[in-house]
Amino acid sequence: MLSYRPGDTFAHRLDPRSKLLVQFGLAVAVVAHPTVPWLAGATVLGLLAAATARLSPLAVVRSYRVVLVVLALAPLLAGVTLGPPWFRVDPALRSARLVARVVPVLFVSSAYLRSTPVRETRAAVQRLVPGKAGQLLGVGTALVVRLFPVVLVDVREIRDAIRARGGERRPPWERARLLVVRSLERTLARSDRLGVALRARCFAWNPTLPPLAFARADYPVLALGLALTLSPVLTLF
Repeated sequence: MLSYRPGDTFAHRLDPRSKLLVQFGLAVAVVAHPTVPWLAGATVLGLLAAATARLSPLAVVRSYRVVLVVLALAPLLAGVTLGPPWFRVDPALRSARLVARVVPVLFVSSAYLRSTPVRETRAAVQRLVPGKAGQLLGVGTALVVRLFPVVLVDVREIRDAIRARGGERRPPWERARLLVVRSLERTLARSDRLGVALRARCFAWNPTLPPLAFARADYPVLALGLALTLSPVLTLF
């Protein structure tokens, strides 16, 4: 699972708010324009975003391999029919165009995760969403970003333990039940320990967050994010 790594890349030097705007704008653009030229441009943008964080495309593919495999199955299932000709190309191509919208967004999000500390993400969220709602959203975002990779590691460890104990000889439904039950038990235990740790560290809803300021390099990125966000409207003129 991708996570933050300190560095001095172009993506590391950007304000998290400008990076969030580009992610949001790209998602809006690919949903509003599911055409081949727009998807090709969005894919190039996703690869450029990964390059600015010195993130290998192969690392992104490895991290999201399960998601990508599921997405790849969608066009195949869309093209299958219950009678002759058994497979139709047009529905499969339409499904492929729709599914391809997710890939560039994954690349841009991966670059964000690699180049942005969790505290800066929380600060950006709380500045964009004022009041208690922003505080709650910021805390939730920070906890999810920190805990999700740990939960995935726990699931892999439980899966390996089941295999080491001869679990592959059990029926698939029983293996799935063991994996889900043990994963939930460990996740709930982690949640309890997290609650105790937060109370022990005097958790505050309004901590001193890191200061955020736009630099000169942020303004072109902000302009790009704004243009992507407004692209459904701009293309009407």
